[in-house]
Amino acid sequence: MEFLMFVCTDTEPDTDTQPEPDIEEWVAEGERRGIRKQGDRLAPTNEARTVRVRNGETLIIDGPFTESKEWIAGYDLLECKDIDEAVEYASRHPMARRGRIEVREVMVWEG
Repeated sequence: MEFLMFVCTDTEPDTDTQPEPDIEEWVAEGERRGIRKQGDRLAPTNEARTVRVRNGETLIIDGPFTESKEWIAGYDLLECKDIDEAVEYASRHPMARRGRIEVREVMVWEG
């Protein structure tokens, strides 16, 4: 099963003083286990564009269109046996402590 992991910022990071996980070790583990297929950071939010079409008109807004101070900072595409394995792996990503991680199954288009 494929899962998309959104790596997001958070205005309330963990206050634990323990060293955070090393991202290079996290990536290496995912590649070694064969569950991390791809992933990268995203460009800064000031380079983003939000696109909407309303009544036939294309509306383009600079930056992410959100009412919050959090934003998606990166992503990883995972191949896991189930959501539990994806969540277990995601929980050790450094941003799980400094930000937040959202994990969702990729729904295969059957069209």
